[in-house]
Amino acid sequence: MNFQENLIENDAGVERLVKSAKRVAVLGIKTEQHSGQAAFYVPEYLSRAGVEVVPVPVYYPEVTQILGKPVYRRLVDVPGEIDLVDVFRRPQDIDQHVEDILAKKPKAVWFQSGIRNDAAAEKLAKAGIQVVQDRCLMVEHRRYAILG
Repeated sequence: MNFQENLIENDAGVERLVKSAKRVAVLGIKTEQHSGQAAFYVPEYLSRAGVEVVPVPVYYPEVTQILGKPVYRRLVDVPGEIDLVDVFRRPQDIDQHVEDILAKKPKAVWFQSGIRNDAAAEKLAKAGIQVVQDRCLMVEHRRYAILG
């Protein structure tokens, strides 16, 4: 398979991912104290919309729960399957997470609006993981999700 097929840039691919993402690990999630920042209010929205959100903060070592869910320090520590990893990290900070993402083998990885790291995206795509770059998961979820 051509790895470029895993680099999702069309609306049909984005819609398919959004609708299939039932369990989303949020890498770089912020805490309730940062409720005005996208790294908190996007996962909060997803949680309210019925998506199972798994918090994977990078900072806040003292925090044990976000959105009432237990916090995991690394993706590989999260039990069970992950449909999607929603990434809130600066593009240059993504590289340090690639091995962890590859080890966890989520179906897809989503780099939020303003986040693009083509080298990391290519590495993930070559491993069979679908990648969306520079799009807001909340915006796309609102666009495509069928809310019950």
